Amino acid sequence: MLVLLPPSEGKASSGRGAPLKPETLSLPGLGAAREAVLDELVELCAADEDKAREVLGLSEGLRGEIAKNVELRTAGARPAGEIYTGVLYDALGLASLDAAAKRRAARSLLVFSGLWGAVRVTDRIPSYRCSMGVRLPGLGALGAHWRTPMAAVLPEAAGDGLVLDLRSAAYAAAWKPKGEVAGRTASVRVLHAPTRKVVSHFNKATKGRIVRSLLTSGIAPKGPAELVAALRDLGYVVEEQAPAPAKAGVTAWTLDVLVDEVH
Repeated sequence: MLVLLPPSEGKASSGRGAPLKPETLSLPGLGAAREAVLDELVELCAADEDKAREVLGLSEGLRGEIAKNVELRTAGARPAGEIYTGVLYDALGLASLDAAAKRRAARSLLVFSGLWGAVRVTDRIPSYRCSMGVRLPGLGALGAHWRTPMAAVLPEAAGDGLVLDLRSAAYAAAWKPKGEVAGRTASVRVLHAPTRKVVSHFNKATKGRIVRSLLTSGIAPKGPAELVAALRDLGYVVEEQAPAPAKAGVTAWTLDVLVDEVH
């Protein structure tokens, strides 16, 4: 099973660990694309703080994030699972998993990133600010920048099991499963049960809890149908939408997880 996660906008501090070693990151096929983004981001933030803030879409109150980006190559690095914070990651609670569940997390979780493309939760990275929606002056839109290298690397990373896609739209633009991989891919929407409307905050929390439930149970569904059965066994209310045949091949499943709470 491969679980595709969005990053968090807010991040923990880098700490005092050893600095980034790009060559040690997972998915080495993304290395050249990572270096290109890293080089331009550091140069942009070092040269013109105001322009960098505009490009990155940061408010005046987040001006300090620019200085953080300038130091990306020398700042301390920590496991990505410790860097990413926020509602989804709080609900996932990586630090409190038992040893077996942590091993499953290391194997199966892949966090998408405007800067790194995608990393494992065990990959050591510094804290940074660069969303997938950014358009850098030289490289252009990051979603488009990542599309080609992702298409070459991600199918192999997906292996032959389930791909559980929990990414937001901006990060989903960087890689869209195709062909046989799409047929065993499932995305999840979290809906308010009485209204069938998509919820926001509780969407992230529920996705984090789903991943935690799968990791702690040790269940490893091979495909979307098995995932539906597993989630129901774990107490979730799930409605599946099996894909209709597509003109250009197989399309992914969509699963609706129904919740009563919307806070």
